[in-house]
Amino acid sequence: MTTSTSTSTKFGKVIRRITVALVLLLLVLVFALWIKPPEILRVGANYSAKIVCSNVFLAGRDPDEVLRSDVQAPGVALLHFMRVSVDRERRVVRAGLFGFIGDGLAVARTSTGCAVVPDGNLDFALHVGSVPTHPADAQAGTALAAPVPPATAPISTPAVTGARAKAGTSTDTVTGADAEIAANADPGTKWPDGSAVATSAALDRLLADDTLAGPGMRAIVVVHHGRIVAERYAAGFSATTPLLGWSMTKSVVAGLVGILIKDGRLALDQSAGWPMPGGGRERIRIADLLGMSSGLRFNEAYGAVSDVTRMLYLQPDMAGFARAQPLLHPAGEFWSYSSGSANILSRIVQDAAGALGAAYPTERLFKPLGMTSAVIEADEDGTLVGSSYMYATARDWAKYGLFLQQDGVWRGQEMLPRGYVAMMASPVAASGGEYGHGLVWLWGSDAVTPGKNPDAAFEIPADIFWMEGHDGQSTAVIPSLQLVVVRLGLTPSSDHYHPQPLVKAILDAAGS
Repeated sequence: MTTSTSTSTKFGKVIRRITVALVLLLLVLVFALWIKPPEILRVGANYSAKIVCSNVFLAGRDPDEVLRSDVQAPGVALLHFMRVSVDRERRVVRAGLFGFIGDGLAVARTSTGCAVVPDGNLDFALHVGSVPTHPADAQAGTALAAPVPPATAPISTPAVTGARAKAGTSTDTVTGADAEIAANADPGTKWPDGSAVATSAALDRLLADDTLAGPGMRAIVVVHHGRIVAERYAAGFSATTPLLGWSMTKSVVAGLVGILIKDGRLALDQSAGWPMPGGGRERIRIADLLGMSSGLRFNEAYGAVSDVTRMLYLQPDMAGFARAQPLLHPAGEFWSYSSGSANILSRIVQDAAGALGAAYPTERLFKPLGMTSAVIEADEDGTLVGSSYMYATARDWAKYGLFLQQDGVWRGQEMLPRGYVAMMASPVAASGGEYGHGLVWLWGSDAVTPGKNPDAAFEIPADIFWMEGHDGQSTAVIPSLQLVVVRLGLTPSSDHYHPQPLVKAILDAAGS
């Protein structure tokens, strides 16, 4: 009996020692993660802080709901353990694994939305307005293109049709009084000049089909012949809820470049600003960036820490990071989708905009079109994140789609050079016809067979082009039918949703 008790006591001591050792080991591990979290945890924490920040301060949503439905629901295991805190007075959001590992930090600023603060320099991030118009250090790879003399010739593209072909189209830009009218239109006035809409009962019934709308749908807006003819919103969302377009933002950047070209501040064949000699990078033109053919290395994979996730969640200067990537192919010869290229263009846009800087999209595009909800968010250093971060209501996204459908004409005014939208929607040869020269897709999603356009199976008109974004964002523009279809939501690729059946059904129902 004594031997049995002694053995039991010894065994108990061993168990206790092992338990203490394991607890100490766990504490050491947690401490190490807290002191120096790995990049994957920092990406997750900054992503969580950023998404919550934007949806709270731009869209007015509840932070707990955003954490549950936008951050944790899509299925990334790591994000299920993220916790956030929101300081509404300072407009700061912090996030971390279990609430304290990862140092996730984002700040909401007055005119440029929320910014990730990956270096933790909150005082700087709170007060930064925009990057200086002329970067100071060209040798660091941030020297950008200077304005060029006004261009008088139109963009060389196929013949322009549609709105611009109608008589009485002016070549003046939309500024001043027209911008004020657009921004302050009578709500009783029909959209797009006001907010009144008259939808079609047949199309509304079609949008009620959950299979066509897709899982995670938050908003659908259909524009035909310049008017909203159908729309649908998920519970908790409405016509006034700003929604993230992710990479649809890239197509907006292309429009801003076009406005600057019309202003004579940029040119397509202009150098993108690398110093001479630049190991071949000095040959990169603005046109190469617009066509995703810069030749710069950029890993767009989202599964782990890649160039794109590092840029968006670990870099205070996203454009500088993208510009520093090595050249893998001669400029203009190889197509590779790159969010880095869009952010380089964003920096070029701001520099060419002069004193307006980061306010250029608002003053020269959003106000004239009456896109009062639209905000392109900036990174910590103040450069607009043109690759990914524009928030706008579905109706305002539809206005931009209508603007492109009308060939860059708004309220009878030419805002883009003649032929510019046709150039945007002309194929980049190296993409196999899949992508356009102006940050738009010529094929819809699910282009899995090389050389085969998935839209063809749905008999969608050949002049369609798409603005597309992460998690199921899309805007289909069909100029020949004067049709725009915006679909926004939270629909991970694992759901295998594609918008072509929706567009096809709308085409059939509308009798187009």
